[in-house]
Amino acid sequence: MIKRLFDITAALAGLMVLWPVLLIIALAVRLDSPGPAIHWSRRVGRNNAIFLMPKFRSMRIDAPDVATHLLEDPQQWITPLGRLLRRTSLDEFPQLWSVLVGQMSLVGPRPALFNQDDLVALRTEAGVHRLRPGVTGWAQINGRDDLPVAEKVRFDADYMARRSLLLDIRIILITLRAAVAAKGVSH
Repeated sequence: MIKRLFDITAALAGLMVLWPVLLIIALAVRLDSPGPAIHWSRRVGRNNAIFLMPKFRSMRIDAPDVATHLLEDPQQWITPLGRLLRRTSLDEFPQLWSVLVGQMSLVGPRPALFNQDDLVALRTEAGVHRLRPGVTGWAQINGRDDLPVAEKVRFDADYMARRSLLLDIRIILITLRAAVAAKGVSH
């Protein structure tokens, strides 16, 4: 209950403070390449339910709907502005909406793409699927894109066993520092 109240308060405050930045980013995305500013990605949420997660669009609209690391040449699909948005994690800001409506939490396992069957299966086996997915998480700050799937799930399970409001605040602060330094982003 305290975690959910924290999520709602922080997401609402974030959206109220950041709305001018969000508007500027949305306009920049539209000017950078054809297509909508927001991409609604099919993701696996709590209890393996599929939900639509918003992100600022960082790829061309004709890009395949798979994890970026599975693309043969990811750079051919990422827009010029998309490189910056991904490196700085600005593409993640619209997920504050998903936190506000209860599909996500600020901290939890990052939501898998609908077709990341290996990740979903391992999370289900570990019981991690019962958690609300997060904008950031323990695995994110311990390797992000550089971690193999099994290692991500180990971090997710560790988070599930240790979760607390203090740990969430620590993860958020480390995430902000890593986002500023663009640490751990491979695409």
